[in-house]
Amino acid sequence: MSGKSNTASCDNCVHYEYDEFCDCYCCTINLDEDEMQRFLSSSSFNCPYFKFYDDYSMVRKQN
Repeated sequence: MSGKSNTASCDNCVHYEYDEFCDCYCCTINLDEDEMQRFLSSSSFNCPYFKFYDDYSMVRKQN
């Protein structure tokens, strides 16, 4: 085994945004009760809504 996990970090997700009201980063996706339970109880939760945040995606579309 290579030791790599196939889970993605929330820090790299499009839906992980800074909330000025609570002065922290928060996920903007509302997980249902079952998904939230899996997320909180496991360190290897694979979020079905994860989408990699790419700063340069708009630039590529303009070219």
